[in-house]
Amino acid sequence: MIHKVAKYIQQKELMSEGAKVLVAISGGADSVALLIVLKRLGYDCEALHCNFHLRGDESMRDEMFVRDLCKRERVKLTVVHFDTAAYAAEKGISIEMAAREQRYEAFESHRKECGATAIAVAHHRNDSAETMLLNIVRGTGLKGLHGIQPKNGYVVRPLLCVERNEIVEYLKWRGTGYVTDSTNLESEFTRNRIRLQIIPLLQEINPSIIESLAATAERLGEAEKVYAKGIEEGIARVKNGNIIELAALEREPSPQALLHEILRPIGFNGSQVNDILQSMDGESGRTFTGKHWQVVKDRTALIITPNEDCSINAELPCNGTVETAHGRLLCTTAEFSGTIERKKEIATIDCGKVQMPLTLRNREEGDRFTPFGMRGSKLVSDYLTDRKKSLIDKQRQLVVTDATGKIVWLVGERLAACGAVDDSTKSVMRIEWQERE
Repeated sequence: MIHKVAKYIQQKELMSEGAKVLVAISGGADSVALLIVLKRLGYDCEALHCNFHLRGDESMRDEMFVRDLCKRERVKLTVVHFDTAAYAAEKGISIEMAAREQRYEAFESHRKECGATAIAVAHHRNDSAETMLLNIVRGTGLKGLHGIQPKNGYVVRPLLCVERNEIVEYLKWRGTGYVTDSTNLESEFTRNRIRLQIIPLLQEINPSIIESLAATAERLGEAEKVYAKGIEEGIARVKNGNIIELAALEREPSPQALLHEILRPIGFNGSQVNDILQSMDGESGRTFTGKHWQVVKDRTALIITPNEDCSINAELPCNGTVETAHGRLLCTTAEFSGTIERKKEIATIDCGKVQMPLTLRNREEGDRFTPFGMRGSKLVSDYLTDRKKSLIDKQRQLVVTDATGKIVWLVGERLAACGAVDDSTKSVMRIEWQERE
């Protein structure tokens, strides 16, 4: 047992020899074995026990057992108490998720406090196999098929090289006791059903199923590295900032896999990705909305933008600033100096030709204006199409209107003829658009 774990730690480069290690200990067989093995291997061990107060007397029984064990093993112990039920209710999450968040926050906080270089947790091969099967049942990609990883940041899992029965036999051989969580013997939770019902059935077909799944997970883990590199290169070929070029995406070996890997991290599920793929040959304008992001199908691209409320309707001050979701307007009113700054980000409006106050609002369907230097009015939407603006740009387009509702400036694009200065102009409002990066 000790030789196996030592070899695994070295092979996976989990910890340096004799390092200070914070051991997460619950009192169960796995964590008890972890603490004893790491101590026998010469690591400077300190232990942390989390009492979530979820199992009444059992929770206190576990804490007392851990205190006695650490005293016998001469290991410094810290016990942290949580009101997990209250935390779960406050956050609106499950008890299991609440306990996980509290546990890992406590681990990292205490790791920094005690100066440990690693946090050792007691997951073993059976846990990895259960995770693999659980992910298959729920539906997963390649990443979910390689089970639990030996290292994730400061968290290390030295027992992934051994099975649960080896751990129990080791403790039995040593004559070391441990406590049993009664909920692990119930089959009401999905993971426990896999542990207590599914895996025993699979062992009837293949007695070495845990070892077989571990070997498969190892190979898939290596394959996932190759896959990740290919995905990274593919993303670089098809994505430029927040724009995915459709023609480039269609040239990829698997547009579906690539698009899934681009959109999954920002909250889009497989069904949504399939819908987006099916829209690629359709008309422009379709929008797919996630929790925090949206994808808009444009003529030649998919455009990813934050899913935010960008609506605005604000009166412009004579001198001051108006903030928007994507930038701000700086307004200054003064006597006309006779010179004009010819930049599309700046509008100089004759105050005598428009009815004040001016208002900033979003573009609306049917908006028309007469661009300065042109004859006749034009739909704002047609003007933006002629300028080859994307759907996102069209959605974000702002206009400045006077008190009658007449558009005097297409913000950042074109001044309207109605507010243009001339030789008779006396006072002007200078408006500058500063786009937020």
